[in-house]
Amino acid sequence: MQGTIETILSRRSIRNYTSKPVARTDITMILEAGRWAPSGLNNQPWKFIVVQNRDTIEKLAGCTRYSSIVKGASVIITVFLDTPTMYDRTKDVQSIGAAIQNMLLACCELGLGAVWLGEILNNKEQVNLILGTPKSLELMAALAIGYPTGSKTTSLRKELHEIAFDELYGTQWR
Repeated sequence: MQGTIETILSRRSIRNYTSKPVARTDITMILEAGRWAPSGLNNQPWKFIVVQNRDTIEKLAGCTRYSSIVKGASVIITVFLDTPTMYDRTKDVQSIGAAIQNMLLACCELGLGAVWLGEILNNKEQVNLILGTPKSLELMAALAIGYPTGSKTTSLRKELHEIAFDELYGTQWR
């Protein structure tokens, strides 16, 4: 098992998966990681729908231009903002982001590949129809999850001195 920092630094968005199914125990662990994200007033403003049925995955794939990623995944976890539990939209959306990140890190730790799909929000009404969700649930993201095909991905980040400042804006972090 690797440490938290190592997991954060090694996590990548994985878009290609094998056909191997993801164990229910692993899915439960991913959901637990999301559930334990911080939220303002501990209101836990999220709902998760786990989709493994191939017909439903095919329907969801039709809701995004990244359909090949969705179709290739063994599991799709849709993440919703439960609007009746909201107390502050910005803080609650930030909490949802923390839950999503926790789930992505859990996937990495479990040897799974995952990617955060946001473009599917362009068709959130259609997703709600497919999944039978009430109007009180607002789609925030979908996570495509599966075992990676093995192809390594790389990623670049801006240098810290470009994005971090010491005491005042403009004094680069060194």
